[in-house]
Amino acid sequence: MTERLTSDPEGIARAAAFLSAGRCVGFPTETVYGLGADATSDRAVAAIFEAKDRPRFNPLIVHLPDPGAVAALCDMPEAAERLAAAFWPGALTLVLPLRSGAGISPLVTAGLETLAVRVPDHAVARELLRAVGRPVAAPSANPSGRLSPTTAAHVLAGLDGRIAAVLDGGPCGVGVESTIVGFDPGPVLLRPGGLPREALEACLGGTLGEVMPGRRPVAPGQLVSHYAPRGALRMEATVAREGEVLVGFGAVAGAVSLSAAGDLVEAAAALFPVLHRLDAAGVERIAVAPIPETGLGLAINDRLRRAAAPRG
Repeated sequence: MTERLTSDPEGIARAAAFLSAGRCVGFPTETVYGLGADATSDRAVAAIFEAKDRPRFNPLIVHLPDPGAVAALCDMPEAAERLAAAFWPGALTLVLPLRSGAGISPLVTAGLETLAVRVPDHAVARELLRAVGRPVAAPSANPSGRLSPTTAAHVLAGLDGRIAAVLDGGPCGVGVESTIVGFDPGPVLLRPGGLPREALEACLGGTLGEVMPGRRPVAPGQLVSHYAPRGALRMEATVAREGEVLVGFGAVAGAVSLSAAGDLVEAAAALFPVLHRLDAAGVERIAVAPIPETGLGLAINDRLRRAAAPRG
């Protein structure tokens, strides 16, 4: 049975002990809950894939307690240094050249010569990472392809009995995964997320490139079908069809709303909790109101498109 730990010093110490022993632990970040394991241990990282039933070719993000810890693992282009200085700790993942001898399990990188890294902006996460004292690989703490968890209860609903523990740090504030930027060789948006594209481009003073369609995943969250509820999902809906539950936004009311005020920050934080509630209620058909393709709307629509994609 999976232990549910409180985020006090005793709970953090126990979670760190599990991670140091090669076990998997769910822990909170400001984006979603991660499923952590020692990134230097092949056996520990393999346990993540086993718990999640995750495709082996999909890379993992390594979480670190501070920007200084990244230098031991990766080389940082000048543009990456600018983004890190502006947005770490925060909802930004950078895909960087992996240094020789960094000691990261090749299962983390899916055999690539790059490593996805981030410094989370969550006090409990950073305390845990400092206590562990080694890099922690952590995809979202849910069965692969399913809804990302934003509470400890969501983690337990999907992974109870498959992992050692979940460290309960309350609900996640951002509610969608981190934005991922790679460098090929210039900055490229690999996955929209909790940090808006506009903020990144303002920092860089230029436009981010786009990842080529059909490319092998070089970062998490690039699979076509991902973040999916059990029920079928339809986007751009203004009214519900027969048998559907309508999720509203702004002027489109719906049976439940991501944000009646049309606030994209509120909608991002509500997205996965609302879909989890519909999952728990056994809803088979979900319709979602139109979301603007600006700011955090880019990340919300990315998750919805992947949730609506045909299942493999």
